[in-house]
Amino acid sequence: MTAVTKDQILDALARVIDPETGKSVTAGNAIQGLTLRDGNVGFAIEVPPARGPRAEPLRKACEQAVSALPGVFSVTAVLTAHNEPPGGARPAPAQQHSSAHQAAPAPHARPGHLRPRHTPVAPMGIPGVNAIIAVASGKGGVGKSTVAVNLALGLSRLGLRTGLLDADIYGPSVPRLLDIREKPQTDGRKLIPIAKLGIKAMSIGFLVTEDQAMIWRGPMVQSALTQMMNDVVWAPLDVLVIDMPPGTGDAQLTIAQRVPLKGAVIVSTPQDIALIDARKGITMFNRTQIPVLGVVENMSVFVCENCGHESHIFGHGGARATAEKLGVPFLGEVPLMPKIRETSDAGTPIVDYNPTGPEAHAFLAIAEQVAKAIAAPARAAPKIVIE
Repeated sequence: MTAVTKDQILDALARVIDPETGKSVTAGNAIQGLTLRDGNVGFAIEVPPARGPRAEPLRKACEQAVSALPGVFSVTAVLTAHNEPPGGARPAPAQQHSSAHQAAPAPHARPGHLRPRHTPVAPMGIPGVNAIIAVASGKGGVGKSTVAVNLALGLSRLGLRTGLLDADIYGPSVPRLLDIREKPQTDGRKLIPIAKLGIKAMSIGFLVTEDQAMIWRGPMVQSALTQMMNDVVWAPLDVLVIDMPPGTGDAQLTIAQRVPLKGAVIVSTPQDIALIDARKGITMFNRTQIPVLGVVENMSVFVCENCGHESHIFGHGGARATAEKLGVPFLGEVPLMPKIRETSDAGTPIVDYNPTGPEAHAFLAIAEQVAKAIAAPARAAPKIVIE
């Protein structure tokens, strides 16, 4: 079968007419971020914010047009909408790699209220998923993804039907941590998550090469996250673990708005610089009315494999002290051990590689506490107001 090209995809999209404008969707640079790899296609459709959910039929029409091309195996089209800057000027197409511009606040907007920069286009909640938890960190490099993957595997070992969503669009780690190199299939409407080691997994990294940079603006990331939550066949699940991107930006707020999170797990190292950012993450979840299930101190202590000597390379006890000071639970310490790093790099996380070993014990103990926490009744998704 002849491989499809980007020009063929754009030609197919040029034949899709937007019923509200009477023009092709390729007119006016509405198609953004087109990616193609091994027959798997992804792109965003930029629409005016006022259209909101009315643009969903247009998105489906675009997906169908591209799906009909020979050599296309899957299509992921996302909607993105952002407010125009004052004067109606739009950024030039060549600048699409820049960050999303902030719309001017409406005259009636009260200071301190978060003004959304794009229109929500997906319903709240994920049907068939009983509980959703976020694994987050204030900064990168603290081992958040390693904790998220091993936590998901630990929950699965406790008998919970578990899913794992890699929400780090710019730096997805799940494909490497689970050694997943295949592409997700589709049932004709939604993507089917890839089953591995007893859990269901989905990541933008499944659709692109490992070294491909996702040069997307903020609204495109937000829309992609929404569709990875709602246009994936997750059900039935007892718990969905979301590996959040580091920080407290658009992606975190998008997830907090779109789904009723049961709670958040904060990951930090003992270092003061990491704890400063961890406190910011806790503050963000508090302000968005999302319970903090607890704090995990990763890389707590280095244990020599030869002699068993312990060294506190990054300090020790800082995460526990921070949790106590802020009044949130402390879930435990994860040691800095070579075997955890080796198994993660090999795509066989320690909880699967040696679940009875001392390295996996910390993750399993954390999973038990999280399982107890998510057994509480569900709640509605919050309205985000930052004073």
